Amino acid sequence: MNGKIVKAIVLAAGQGRRMESKVPKQYLQLGGHEVLYYSLRAFEESQVDEIILVTGEDEIPWCREHIVRKYGFSKVKQIIPGGEERYDSVYAGLLAAAPCDYVLIHDGARPFVTGAIIERVLSGAAEYGSCTAGMPVKDTIKVVDEAGMAEDTPDRKSLWAIQTPQGFSYPVIFEAHERFREGSYRVPVTDDTMLAEMFLRKRTKLMEGSYKNIKVTTPEDMELAEVFLGEERA
Repeated sequence: MNGKIVKAIVLAAGQGRRMESKVPKQYLQLGGHEVLYYSLRAFEESQVDEIILVTGEDEIPWCREHIVRKYGFSKVKQIIPGGEERYDSVYAGLLAAAPCDYVLIHDGARPFVTGAIIERVLSGAAEYGSCTAGMPVKDTIKVVDEAGMAEDTPDRKSLWAIQTPQGFSYPVIFEAHERFREGSYRVPVTDDTMLAEMFLRKRTKLMEGSYKNIKVTTPEDMELAEVFLGEERA
């Protein structure tokens, strides 16, 4: 990146209630390794300079010993506690990432991120300041009301399913989070490009991710992840 400092924030503080497991989804075994292992490996092998792992406070010693040291992830320089909400965890990661030029934010429960995806998103962040991985939706989408009645059918050609990583110029995403936290209201924040769009009116560039770049959230996702992993190893 021509002397620019790039850091990655990998989020692994979720409880994974929809997984119906006592073990948080990011630590479930997938092909003999933890789900989180695959995300960290992808960033370890990428051009990022440093990885900041955000996890539960009680899980920090375990992650340090059984993930970072076990697999020799030398780019994981910090393991920090997350917050109550996802945006709190991201903000903690942004504070820990300073100073840097670009930052990538990734869900640790997306084990099939690749070096190519990381490179595309970082390239988009460098050019546009705000970028995210995503893919065009395959299904027809309906907008529904509170009673579950269809109100609109958007043109599928204009719809993308958003993934991570999401990449930003560090000043852009940090200011967006700062402005969000200064307000007295809270809106559902499902990704970080929302904040850049809402508070800075910063348009986001979409780069191709992969239909395999799923977020492991439910037992069905784990079954699909096993299939994808088996295809990679075949």
